Amino acid sequence: MARDFSGVKRVVVKVGTSSLTNRNSRLEPLKVRKVVREVMDLRRSGKEVLLVTSGAIGAGVGKMEMKGRPKELSLLQAAAAVGQGILMRVYERYFGRYGQPIAQLLLTKEDFTHPERSRNLKNTLKVLLRWGVVPVVNENDSVAVEEIKFGDNDLLSAHLAILSRADLLILLSDVNGLYTGDPKREKGVKLLHEVREFTPQLERLGGRRGFGGMRTKLQAAKLACSAGIPVVVARAGERRVRGGC
Repeated sequence: MARDFSGVKRVVVKVGTSSLTNRNSRLEPLKVRKVVREVMDLRRSGKEVLLVTSGAIGAGVGKMEMKGRPKELSLLQAAAAVGQGILMRVYERYFGRYGQPIAQLLLTKEDFTHPERSRNLKNTLKVLLRWGVVPVVNENDSVAVEEIKFGDNDLLSAHLAILSRADLLILLSDVNGLYTGDPKREKGVKLLHEVREFTPQLERLGGRRGFGGMRTKLQAAKLACSAGIPVVVARAGERRVRGGC
């Protein structure tokens, strides 16, 4: 069942690579435009929004005319360095059509675990939201090493929701929500409209390899829900979202 989030004040929205890129792993501006439209729907309803976005590597892949997403770490980091500015210009273009100011924040795990850096980040976010700015957040892929990486923006978005004291976390994906299996590969799977607790069965489901990115989404949802923050998993581009915990 759909849940009513009309009373929500502050929302973290996370959009993944598959919702922003085409089959060649390149950034697709029209997909970005749809995400911006969804964010602006929330803004017009009076909500504060923090956007966590992937897509920098995809933008870099396109700019450098690479055949696909590279696997070598140095190439991934270089593609992210090239693509981050491109990604922000695309967001600036579409948010600009609504007169909505945005701010870029590139973060690593240390920005949440180091007391002083965490405090500085919290204060910066507080000012940006007071100004009516939409923070556009990404992991700092071009410099992050294993020890300070989240490795996935799902987990980054959960930590950001907790730090910013958000009322809701929305994880946008290329599927409608959490299923009992992989809807792209299996027949007869069912959509789980609402999850009230993280059962062992659900944990096993999220632990399946290659399961449409749901493993990290479940990890992020569990983390956010443990802090009392409801989580929604929805398809990017759709204006109705479904409730989670």
